[in-house]
Amino acid sequence: MPDDAPVLFAGDPHGNFSPILRACTCHKPGTLILVGDIGCREPVERVFAPVIERGWQVRWILGNHDTETEDAYDHLTLHDGDLGLRVAQIGGWRIAGLPGVFKPRVWHPLEGPASFQTRSAFRVALRPGESWRNGLPLFHRDTIFPEDFDRLAALRCDILVSHEAPSSHEHGFTVIDDLAAACGARLIVHGHHHRSYEAVLSNGIRVRGLGLAEPWLLDRPLPPPHGVEAAKPA
Repeated sequence: MPDDAPVLFAGDPHGNFSPILRACTCHKPGTLILVGDIGCREPVERVFAPVIERGWQVRWILGNHDTETEDAYDHLTLHDGDLGLRVAQIGGWRIAGLPGVFKPRVWHPLEGPASFQTRSAFRVALRPGESWRNGLPLFHRDTIFPEDFDRLAALRCDILVSHEAPSSHEHGFTVIDDLAAACGARLIVHGHHHRSYEAVLSNGIRVRGLGLAEPWLLDRPLPPPHGVEAAKPA
């Protein structure tokens, strides 16, 4: 995909893909990034077949509803589609994904230190019969662990995509602000709360929250951090 190809983000679809598909058809082929709570009732490649056939790539991160049922989880099977806990070069930008949500049994930053730093430590503590497919319980396949922050903080990105919100939202988390800063991100795009808004964090990072099934085309070029004057053409 060329560096000038469109990058289209989409808020939590919850199974409503019509506005997202329509938005894709309004632009030349690029990359669609779903910010979680996708709600596929069939494999994701079948849901988005009309735009994939036109040349669109589809990427996503997990939301909390994507691990509620085996079907919801198993339908996210498109090869190389999962952006979680990695950085990908997309449309000329480095985009990182922080999937999932905080859960008190493992880590909820507003309630104190994490009970488990890693998935391996959590697996050791599972009760008999709790594991699923020889791994974490399905309910915890979207759980955020401190090791996820360590992994992403060691990488560099321009944009951080998360399901949870940063502190710009009343139910957000300052630890996500800090993670974005550690990655060098200039923009956070998030879902989960179904509110469409723009904000700027105290550290200068811009935020775009997305509403239900809201498509949003990333501006080009990416705005500089708040308070930093854009370079003028020579």
